[in-house]
Amino acid sequence: MKNKEVAEIFNKVAALLEIKGDNPYRIRAYQRAAQVIEALTTDVEELAKQGKLERLPGIGPDLASKIKEILRTGTLSLYEELKKEIPPVLLTFLEIPGLGPKKVKAIYEKFGITSIEELEKACKEHKIAKLPGFGWKTEENILKGIKLFREKIGRRPLGEILPLAEKITEILKKESPVENISIAGSIRRRRETVKDIDVLITSTEPEKVMKKVVELPLVEEIIAFGETKTSVRVKAGQSTIQMDIRVVEPDSWGAALAYFTGSKAHNIRVRELALEKGLKINEYGVFKGETKIAGKTEKEVYASIGLPFIPPELREDRGEIEAALQGKLPKLVEYNEIIGDGHVHSKYSDGTASLEEIMEKAEKLGLSWVAVCDHSQSLKVAGGVPVEDLFKKKRRIEELNKRSSKVKLIFGAEVDILSDGTLDYPDEVLKEIDFVIAAIHTGFQQSEEQITNRIISALKHPLVHAVAHPTGRVIGERDPYAVNLSKILEVAAQYGKALEINAYYKRLDLNDVNARAAKEKGIPLIIGTDAHFIDQMEYIHLGTAVARRAWCEKKDILNTLSYEEFMNWLKKLRANSR
Repeated sequence: MKNKEVAEIFNKVAALLEIKGDNPYRIRAYQRAAQVIEALTTDVEELAKQGKLERLPGIGPDLASKIKEILRTGTLSLYEELKKEIPPVLLTFLEIPGLGPKKVKAIYEKFGITSIEELEKACKEHKIAKLPGFGWKTEENILKGIKLFREKIGRRPLGEILPLAEKITEILKKESPVENISIAGSIRRRRETVKDIDVLITSTEPEKVMKKVVELPLVEEIIAFGETKTSVRVKAGQSTIQMDIRVVEPDSWGAALAYFTGSKAHNIRVRELALEKGLKINEYGVFKGETKIAGKTEKEVYASIGLPFIPPELREDRGEIEAALQGKLPKLVEYNEIIGDGHVHSKYSDGTASLEEIMEKAEKLGLSWVAVCDHSQSLKVAGGVPVEDLFKKKRRIEELNKRSSKVKLIFGAEVDILSDGTLDYPDEVLKEIDFVIAAIHTGFQQSEEQITNRIISALKHPLVHAVAHPTGRVIGERDPYAVNLSKILEVAAQYGKALEINAYYKRLDLNDVNARAAKEKGIPLIIGTDAHFIDQMEYIHLGTAVARRAWCEKKDILNTLSYEEFMNWLKKLRANSR
């Protein structure tokens, strides 16, 4: 899929136009188009072939032609022209979180800085803070951004790489003689970021499989080629990621899958248990002396050392071995047990889908209900909904729910927690909203005490049900804001309020560690895709993966409730909060 590649070029065009001081509406058109294309779960190339590009939100004839040019040539003439006008180093600087086009331009014009190292040095010497409109806080944020940028180079968000890995395995299944095939490594464990793609296969004709691998259109470079292992670099947007394909014997399939899934720490613990029983475990099998006693399936590998099968998401050496030995492994929430989406945006704020389209998408995904939580009135940049429009939305949801038996919409709102801790709608409005999920979108630079108190204030409010993306982090782009999460968890548990696992692949907030801490305190968790484009509703599985990594069971996740049960939970919480 070339979606990522097209989106990246459009984002860079927007940034370069902003550096030039171009028309803001033109800049916004490219940014919006990039967001739409990046959010697609269908292949933009297929849409182009079918002549459907102009059906996408915000894509007119001009942008459609530019998408076709990128698909045809791999670049865009406008982008290439802009790169000639703007020093190439500024493009690199734009990838540093916290450095927008205007700041990049000001730094370059003043200091002529041409590397990340020079920029870091200038910040540490407090030269940047002296620029008009900057200051010490900006300098501090740039240093944090450089740190994030360097971390990002090594690892990529799961939501970017998982679809690529799945596409490759599907092609190999259909077009080469594989018997078994599985993604392994950190992708299989569903870590939020991944370094590479590991794929295991069994095949009676491995040379044909490997030949197919190196012939894949996505392959940019062949690192090593062999019958049992081939390593390549595959295209992932405008960059590449390493992929290792290994062929193993059928009777070693389970052992190899366990070994290459990891994690390293989990595997060490497994090998230690094996040694205590006089056994040896490696990627080829389980051995007693020279005799192989297990290895065909993961289940028999674990059974050989007295353990039940441990789901891949738990294999991080965070107590799963001890729990397995005691027969106390959780029965993890299943992906198909998630029947609701707790956070979707519509055209009433900055979403691109109508309520009807959200309903249709939910039905296709097998969901029973969706909470439509548009931004509240003060968040103008995100099309915050004024009170008058809010009640138009309420009436429309009621009309649609009367007609639909398969999917119900829930009248919700993502209500801003303002800088002083008050909420963005008055109580007389809040009480009419079925589901209030409060969130911080501004004032990220406040102190830990201020931000913590803002969230606590919202949790204590009798009309609030939940808090969205509680730490505010954006993977590879923005660190969590300063917040005392322990205090947040204490208050949420005390008042019975829910916390969100935001399933958008750049957020995944709460993360697995924090979600587990919430689960252990009995705090209800709700998974929301935070979808602004209709296809982003498909990210629900990423939120479920976080829940599974957090040891969550069906009872811990509100999305497993039926529509009626969830509505009753909402009403009961408010009744108990009075």
